[in-house]
Amino acid sequence: MTLLWLGLAILLLIAMWLLILPLRRAGKLHDDLQAYEAEDQTAQQNVAIFQRRLASLEAALGRGDIDQQRFEESRLELERSLLEDTQAQKRAPLKRAVSGRWLVPVIMLALAAGSLLWYQQQGAEGDLSLYLAQQEVMADPDSSLATLIERLEQEAVKQPDNPKVWSSLFPMYRNQGQFDKAIHALKRVIELEGRYPELLAQLAQMQFFAANRTLTSETQTLVDEVLAEDPRQPTVLGMLGIEAFDHGRYQEAIKHWRRAMAGMSDPQAQKALEEGIQVARQRLDQGGEGMAAAQEAGPELSVRLSLDDSLRDRVPPDTRVFLVARDLKEEKPPLAIAMTQVSELPTTLVLDDSRSMSGMGKLSSEKEVRLVVRVSQSGQAQPQPGDLAGQLESVSVATSDPVEVVIDRVVD
Repeated sequence: MTLLWLGLAILLLIAMWLLILPLRRAGKLHDDLQAYEAEDQTAQQNVAIFQRRLASLEAALGRGDIDQQRFEESRLELERSLLEDTQAQKRAPLKRAVSGRWLVPVIMLALAAGSLLWYQQQGAEGDLSLYLAQQEVMADPDSSLATLIERLEQEAVKQPDNPKVWSSLFPMYRNQGQFDKAIHALKRVIELEGRYPELLAQLAQMQFFAANRTLTSETQTLVDEVLAEDPRQPTVLGMLGIEAFDHGRYQEAIKHWRRAMAGMSDPQAQKALEEGIQVARQRLDQGGEGMAAAQEAGPELSVRLSLDDSLRDRVPPDTRVFLVARDLKEEKPPLAIAMTQVSELPTTLVLDDSRSMSGMGKLSSEKEVRLVVRVSQSGQAQPQPGDLAGQLESVSVATSDPVEVVIDRVVD
């Protein structure tokens, strides 16, 4: 920010110097004008021309070429012409060279104040602050994604009306499984930017996954609004395909996914939809629309969840439980997500590619994954103080036996 204000100050100084520059030349210009007026011979030349023409008229009268009346008319015309030329050449007296200098500091102050006011209204100071915050965190070797999120949250407090801050936070919240925060960030972007179909589509998708892949009435309202504006919106169509697939409506899922592919530019997302269409066709071949228990393409990972008895009294029965599969380096979005409630524990959940949140990462793309379980009192998958958690490292995706994860610790 220091460099920004330094640059603005330099530009203002240059502008003010350009304002003062004519004053430095005013004295010389005043002297040159005086010298020009002193040496101007135009009036004398006009008088000489008048005298020559008048002499010519008198000579013509003496020769008898014109009568007295014509002579008087011509002489009157010459006198009128001389008077007009004299009036046209008359100049106002020159003002002093220092006259009007008091306006310069007034204009300079108005220029400085107007520039600062304009920059505050139209400038990108907030965007620059956001960029510097991101660069500051990225330059720190000890920084992490959590550090970056915390830093951007501070920027959100400082500039809550900057849509770029919320646009930066949204994908980070989403990839960390913080659905409520991701939804809030996206809603702020929509409030500030407008109800564009692509933004509403992302909001509908987030609400769909946050509700455990359920098309709620609120989400359906968003879907209807998006499709009314853009019937080929790929995000919404892809989500509708997932919802139809989950309920065994495979022909409908294929139809939605085909339409979604037509509007997609991401090759990975297109490939994911192609694979989904192949699976849906296999389901149709194996049993038609009502066949919901056919073999899933790609690996299936069965996870047995249980809660340590010593922790069961710490959370209400309806508390949400998140099961998340992540790549070992945690460089991708969650590979698969499933949800249940404390009242259902112990229970077995199945993770597969249909549980992926995006085409950027799927269970079948990894050989080993990390399983993370959160019992979230806040309703978010990201751990909060007081939440319960369990974890299992390096789980082979190819294993056919159920793996067990015990929720056995409290998040500090």
